[in-house]
Amino acid sequence: MRIRSRDVMVAGVTVAAVAGLWLTAVSMSGQAPAAAAGGQFAPGYRAPRTTDGHPDLNGIYQAFTTANWDIEAHPAQPAPHSEIMGAYAAEPGGQSIVEGGVLPYRPDALKKKQENFEKRLTPKITNDPHRFDQGDPEIMCFRPGVPRATYMPYPFQIFQTPEQILIVYEFKGAVRTIYMNPHMDAPGESWMGWSNGRWEGDTLVVDVTDFNDHTWFDRAGNYHSDGLKVVERYIPVGPQHLMYEATIEDSKVFTRPWKMSFPLYRRMEQNIQLVEFNCVPFVEELLYTPLGLYKSQKK
Repeated sequence: MRIRSRDVMVAGVTVAAVAGLWLTAVSMSGQAPAAAAGGQFAPGYRAPRTTDGHPDLNGIYQAFTTANWDIEAHPAQPAPHSEIMGAYAAEPGGQSIVEGGVLPYRPDALKKKQENFEKRLTPKITNDPHRFDQGDPEIMCFRPGVPRATYMPYPFQIFQTPEQILIVYEFKGAVRTIYMNPHMDAPGESWMGWSNGRWEGDTLVVDVTDFNDHTWFDRAGNYHSDGLKVVERYIPVGPQHLMYEATIEDSKVFTRPWKMSFPLYRRMEQNIQLVEFNCVPFVEELLYTPLGLYKSQKK
């Protein structure tokens, strides 16, 4: 079939028009869709209770956003090495989950974010204490941190008791404990931070502190310092939904606190369970070949 130049021109105009409408919608919204909707899926909803009278959050949940690629609004983009990857690893477009749409970076910190993006696929494998300053921690199979673990494209499971709430993430089998009663002091800095929780009505509020500065918010290079503090809110808004909110405070990187929000969906498949995603074997060649420490077992 012959493709006429006029057809190509019309198709190009159509694509451009759709792209323009999409960018206009994103710029006009400037906020997460859930926030625009008021965060209420079922007004007046009262969640089932546990034996201690608090909402029962037990279950497996997953976020369906593109925030792991970029928490700000972003168009679809080609994959790195698209000459061999094609559409397999192309980045999907998505709306911002950040309230107001744009992160309030300090000027020097914004420059660092841009450098992170440029170096995201070039991990630095040495014993240098600054080895985490280069390359997206996700590509190296490090723990994702908070809040990123919540919106990665993998499910996670909440186990709830009156004294502690345990969250297990499918990615790398990362685990965090939320201490409810009593609260506990952090023994030191860590990838997933240290979590103490409380109930405000039906909302689970979690104060997360004592982070190291190695994790990022996404693949776009958005990052934080070791001064990061996160206040999470898990809000039951329907029988199978939670609204997730996280307020981010880090005066070393941002000019003011900012907030993200999006819904979490309970996985309802029969016999649903987490499936192991041990990413370490997938990165050994990437990490250790430059050091001469990796020998492929492939024949």
